[in-house]
Amino acid sequence: MKTRLIAPLALGLALTFGVAGCSMVSPQATTIAYSPSDGVNVADSGPLIVRNALVIADEDGEQGNFLAAIINDTDDAATLHIGVGADHQTVRVPARTTVSLGVDGVDPLLFEGLDSKPGTDVEISFQSGDGEGVATAIPVLDGTLPQYAEFVP
Repeated sequence: MKTRLIAPLALGLALTFGVAGCSMVSPQATTIAYSPSDGVNVADSGPLIVRNALVIADEDGEQGNFLAAIINDTDDAATLHIGVGADHQTVRVPARTTVSLGVDGVDPLLFEGLDSKPGTDVEISFQSGDGEGVATAIPVLDGTLPQYAEFVP
């Protein structure tokens, strides 16, 4: 008689844990970091933070405008060194501010000799402060989307 009571309980527990167990080992999608735009976020390159980095290139991919938001959370002004192949440029970011290249009257950085057609990635190096610097694959887009049309070189 006791087995008739225990069997349904055991089956109910097994079914409950079997169905709910999938969520115990699955990663939660909301905890995975990602870049929610067309550009990418650059890993630590020193005290400056680079967000939503992308390049808008001409049809041949020979030259392109670099757009990004560069954030300085420190109490001192800092310089970001950006390099594409042999072409290197710098951006000075005042303390506790954000410089958005291509927005609010700030010109994007034009890189010559890009050699990356739209639809590909280009490796760009970033370094600021005493940071070691990082190289990151940055997406190359064209002016097909209306918000990027004005940035085609």
